[in-house]
Amino acid sequence: MLEKDYLSKNPNEDGYFGDYGGAFLPPQLIDHFKKISDLYEEASGSESFQEELRGIRKHYQGRPTPVYHAKNLSAKAGGAQIYLKREDLNHTGAHKLNHCMGEALLAKHLGKKKLIAETGAGQHGVALATAAAYFNLECEIHMGEVDIVKEKPNVIRMNILGCKVVPVSHGLRTLKEAVDSAFEAYLADPENSIYCIGSVVGPHPFPKMVRDFQRIVGTEAKEQILEMTGKLPEHVVACVGGGSNAMGIFSAFLEDDVQLHGVEPMGKGTKLGEHAASLAYGSEGVLHGFKSIMLQTEGGDPAPVYSVASGLDYPSVGPEQAHLFSVGRTVLGSANDTEAIDSFYELSRLEGIIPALESAHATAYATKIAKDHPGENILVNLSGRGDKDIDFVVENFGYPE
Repeated sequence: MLEKDYLSKNPNEDGYFGDYGGAFLPPQLIDHFKKISDLYEEASGSESFQEELRGIRKHYQGRPTPVYHAKNLSAKAGGAQIYLKREDLNHTGAHKLNHCMGEALLAKHLGKKKLIAETGAGQHGVALATAAAYFNLECEIHMGEVDIVKEKPNVIRMNILGCKVVPVSHGLRTLKEAVDSAFEAYLADPENSIYCIGSVVGPHPFPKMVRDFQRIVGTEAKEQILEMTGKLPEHVVACVGGGSNAMGIFSAFLEDDVQLHGVEPMGKGTKLGEHAASLAYGSEGVLHGFKSIMLQTEGGDPAPVYSVASGLDYPSVGPEQAHLFSVGRTVLGSANDTEAIDSFYELSRLEGIIPALESAHATAYATKIAKDHPGENILVNLSGRGDKDIDFVVENFGYPE
């Protein structure tokens, strides 16, 4: 457990969660980020802003999303009972819209005309394109060419929604390069645009903003699981790339006697370039304007990363995730590609729920630990649905026997 009122005290005024966070910015962006931070603090205390956001959550996003007892999956795993927070049922099919609607609403208040962002799995891109359409704003999404091929259904959705998708062809052509490209585009016109970061990463105030907008997940889930079971879960599980879905659900349980498990993508091996397990194998460094734990080469550059899940292949992790891990508040878990693919099919066939590959890492880990915790409850944040992944999975892994 953490100190009382942890969320209101973290980050500090400089954007640090313990040793991690901050805002490492080019001089020309310092004033712009201060304006964003000041307006966000004002909006956080504004009843009219919060009321408008609550209305959007209820009448547009379809919140609250349910918590579901996965009885068949629990029976097969043995031991603990597994419950799923169904963010796959949030409008656009993932948790990403929770912060995108908040960021777009903030952009509207700032008088911005254009939303710019990166995307890996495409869910953040789809969510931001949706928010842009809702608020009648322009939208530009940067996406690595590798991910464009893997996540074709989401690319089509972004185009239908009127978004400009910018292919990124340098480096590994995945998420890290997409962030680089989007940040450069924002640098070119910070007056009229806003960079809507897709996770709890980036310079202050974005890790705080995204966490706060995602807190709705944990707030709902805590109330729902108490109503269903009469007690708090013993374990809360979420996949961690940047860590937005994890912070969303973890936030409600930080001061409770509940184990929080962050599940990293172990990919296909333990060598650099074979996984994206930043907390397990990383060290302190600065990337994309914030200090955190990151995977680095011997020369100190961001290391190549890999995961079958496009939304998890990032060489760092949100600063709050790094802090919570460093002080022992979170337990580090992992799932490799094979385990995630197996869980993708297992959940589909046992429960009729096709999960995103990112979410399948969390369900894979939950089923692994279930047998060691008989009589206990595991709450998993099922952060997204797998429509975007079905073509890629079938073409590359086939159907199980």
